[in-house]
Amino acid sequence: MRVASSLKTLKKRHKDCRVIRRKGRVYVINKTNPRFKARQG
Repeated sequence: MRVASSLKTLKKRHKDCRVIRRKGRVYVINKTNPRFKARQG
């Protein structure tokens, strides 16, 4: 999982990426390709 300062670019890497907020942190998750995971905060 990458910790990134900007999740907008990571969201564009794959068409199935979703931005989700959990416990004050912002995550990018991808069900079909779990390689594209990222966290912010």
